Amino acid sequence: MKKVVKIKGMTCEHCQKRVETALNKLPGLKATVNHKKDQAIISVDGAWDENAVRAAVSEAGYEVVSVSDKKGFLGL
Repeated sequence: MKKVVKIKGMTCEHCQKRVETALNKLPGLKATVNHKKDQAIISVDGAWDENAVRAAVSEAGYEVVSVSDKKGFLGL
């Protein structure tokens, strides 16, 4: 399962790396963050804990705006 997490406050590659590092410390998650799109794409291997994701982003100094399921090609 993949999730798209919209994040507010990232302005540079340092911000991107900080959030990515925080998210990748969470068990069962692999995150790729893009500050230009203000989002993280998270691959979940196991249980999804949105509260842990929100807390990790907040502790890194940023804010989660929304979380949604990642759709595949053509929205499927």
